Amino acid sequence: MLEFPRWKYVLIVFVVLLSALYAMPNIYPQDPSVQITANRGATLDDALRQRIESTLKAEGVAVKSVAVDDGNMLVRLPDLGSQTRAADALRPVLGEDYIIALNLASTVPDWLSGMGASPMLLGLDLQGGVHFELQIDQKAALDKRLDAYADEIRSTLRDNRVRYESVERHADGSMVATLVNGADADRAMSLLSTAQPTLLREAVGNRITVRLPEAELSQISADAIEQNITTLRNRIDEIGVAEPVIARQGSDRVIVQLPGVQDTAEAKRMIGATATLEYRAVIDGDPYAAVSSGSVPPDARVYYRREMGIDGNPVPVLLSKRVIASGEQMVAAQSTYDENGQPAVSVTLNNAGGKRMFDFTSVSVGKPMAVVYIERVPQVSTVDGEEVRSFRVSEEVISVANINGVFGKQFQTTGLEKQEADGLARLLRSGSLAAPMDFIRERIVGPSLGAENVQRGVQAVGMSFVFALVFFLLYYRMFGVITCIALLVNLLMVVAVMSLFGATMSLPGFAGLVLTVGMSVDANVLINERIREELRAGIPPRAAIVAGYEKAFSTIFDANLTTLLAGVSLFAFGTGPLKGFAITLIIGILTSMFSALTVSRALATLVYGGRRKLKTLAI
Repeated sequence: MLEFPRWKYVLIVFVVLLSALYAMPNIYPQDPSVQITANRGATLDDALRQRIESTLKAEGVAVKSVAVDDGNMLVRLPDLGSQTRAADALRPVLGEDYIIALNLASTVPDWLSGMGASPMLLGLDLQGGVHFELQIDQKAALDKRLDAYADEIRSTLRDNRVRYESVERHADGSMVATLVNGADADRAMSLLSTAQPTLLREAVGNRITVRLPEAELSQISADAIEQNITTLRNRIDEIGVAEPVIARQGSDRVIVQLPGVQDTAEAKRMIGATATLEYRAVIDGDPYAAVSSGSVPPDARVYYRREMGIDGNPVPVLLSKRVIASGEQMVAAQSTYDENGQPAVSVTLNNAGGKRMFDFTSVSVGKPMAVVYIERVPQVSTVDGEEVRSFRVSEEVISVANINGVFGKQFQTTGLEKQEADGLARLLRSGSLAAPMDFIRERIVGPSLGAENVQRGVQAVGMSFVFALVFFLLYYRMFGVITCIALLVNLLMVVAVMSLFGATMSLPGFAGLVLTVGMSVDANVLINERIREELRAGIPPRAAIVAGYEKAFSTIFDANLTTLLAGVSLFAFGTGPLKGFAITLIIGILTSMFSALTVSRALATLVYGGRRKLKTLAI
């Protein structure tokens, strides 16, 4: 008997309506826009909006709207040409008080966004973006490690009361500790052997020379690349760039591809910026006298506080050269608020950093400790038509406070603005770069190329659907119409699922979509041919429909399960474009089984069911 439960009809209607709802955001195009973010001390207000509008009006740039959106001022523009002109006009006017970046703003209605509906994410080949090739400064990585070893030598000698004059690094990579008394050399050698067992040591008189073996030098280079790749991946994940590609190339280079990022300078700042914290003891003395005379205590260094003094000049402070703890020792960081409602960063140190902080605070209750905010930002400028790269290093004392009690691994740092605290927490969570990186090659994939790829991909899917439609209408007649409706529902479900779960559509993803149409066609062909076989065997029409669906089920299930396993394998072991293909294929297979076995059967029952006598089928 040809029957279909009513609850299944309700389920199909619900799935189709839900799919249409979550696929709908893809019909709304994105607006080219200029995103303006306030730096420290700057504000986003009506005065800024009027200033932006008057500047763009003077430049003859048409503007759709200027409004604050999610903490940024968004200038929506009619086309990509206006976007570039607007950014070039605003940069010199707004200066360093604001960060200006190109963006694509959503036009999805608020009621639709409020239901969690958003368009599909697009890969680099469809949306455009940037492709970078970066070279890691291996010498800087080595210098950083040698500085850490030298500091460890000082700490070992100091903690064990071995007096020394200096611990210096030489140009050949060696470290030389000069002791006050040559008689302590044997004891110092023993202590350093225990603290740094992998290093090579040699004592001549009161001088101990420490060198790194060749194996460790090679390992430092390899570790620097791996740490930078991990940090880049964490940092980009924190920022939320869809479908990034980060891969090692050769012995000292890294490839980074960021879909949707149009502003090269902003992308470089995002990748290469480093911000960290250092905790240092405050040294007794008159910092103003030290600055004016140039006579700084040997164990101290002059820093400047963030806030200005009464005279409008930076306030100096003397801090110890020895770092108690730094951002490299932080294992967790969270932007939060302190007990006074001020922005803060809650940090957790690793065991080594926690022990040093505990040891220091245990003997320093009532004494001041300073927090130094260090930022190293790559800068890109154009001189005589050529790009010039440089770095700006900013070191500011954001807080000096007395230690009221003993603490170790967990504590809060205040003195930051909200945006600064959020950014610092994100960078601390993602980790620090083991060595600076230089952008040696870059390529911009323009959105015009992406638009062409999208157009061709949609055309390929559309043509595959039209070919299937024509074939089925000519060959299967009414059942061809049923099959085409099921194919359309399948495509709608694939787009909706990918949009709902934030899957990224790339050019290989379009290939997976076309293959999905083919798999759905294959399933319907099996069903239709089974029905025709039953009719040729003399089975009544309604019974032939029931038998066709039931007998085709096992074959369809086995074929789709095999393809599904192949898709899962591609997703698990593939990278980049293979993952995009696999995701679309997996989603398409699951939806095609629902559309072929459930939707088409519901339609067939709706057309041929009932009590009227049925002599033939249009198949």
